Amino acid sequence: MGNIATDTATQIALLQERGMTLDLPEAKITEHLLDIGYYRLGFYWYPFQKNSDHEFVEGTKFSDVIKLYYLDTDLRILLIKYTNRIEINFRTKVIYYVSNYYKESPTWFADPAIVNKEVIDFVDRNYNQQFIKNNKPIKEHHLNHINDKYAPAWKTLEFLTFGIVFNIYRNIRNQELKEQIANEFGVVSLDKFYNLFKVIIDIRNSCAHGDVLYDYRRPRGMAVIPSIPFNNRDRSSLDSCIRVISYFLGNISKNRQLDLKNSIKQLFGDYADNPALQSIISEKINYNYEDNI
Repeated sequence: MGNIATDTATQIALLQERGMTLDLPEAKITEHLLDIGYYRLGFYWYPFQKNSDHEFVEGTKFSDVIKLYYLDTDLRILLIKYTNRIEINFRTKVIYYVSNYYKESPTWFADPAIVNKEVIDFVDRNYNQQFIKNNKPIKEHHLNHINDKYAPAWKTLEFLTFGIVFNIYRNIRNQELKEQIANEFGVVSLDKFYNLFKVIIDIRNSCAHGDVLYDYRRPRGMAVIPSIPFNNRDRSSLDSCIRVISYFLGNISKNRQLDLKNSIKQLFGDYADNPALQSIISEKINYNYEDNI
């Protein structure tokens, strides 16, 4: 297709020429192309291609490409729901434990005696008039406290991104406080906690930005702790990431952990009778249909 835009009729003809079985009515195929887009759907028919000429494996169905797309979409919605639960819990714990430990410093996230200077510089650059204007409680705080440079931590940290809050946590000077929070999530080693918790942040961000998930792999293997049994010792696959999410979730709520397990089992189970999708779920995601996360 190169750099030249094409209409749906040309796109359909090209798919057929490359060997895809168009097992849906042309009007429905056109609807999908105009809804999802030819380029984005390319991420989902990629695993069905057999060579660099983009020819498809014999028997490749357009309907299976659409099913893979919706599997990915449903998985994204599911994971963002549960990573959001972990995010809120982590944010709350950081605010609660650190603010109560340093009661005399309500803006401890900008106190050089409490956090490293690099974080203070970052917060200072981003805590600007636009930030204040965009967040109503922060704006109201400064209207009522005109001499305050920052609103207190329990207000400010609610409006910082997950990644920024985690970075502030990492840069707290008090190691015991950080270990206390890590222990709440069932991890003793801070280095392992940093490694594993970054998985939560990255998956959450990937879901929020609409990234493709089924072939997600981490460039660096995840830390090993006895409580997380990685499938086939694979510490990079999406299945491994889901196991990390499940583990952290279980330290917050056993009921929500069970909800996640059952939801994943049901979602992947819906495709167990489809050989093409089942193969992708097993080989790309590394999910074991005979195992429970």
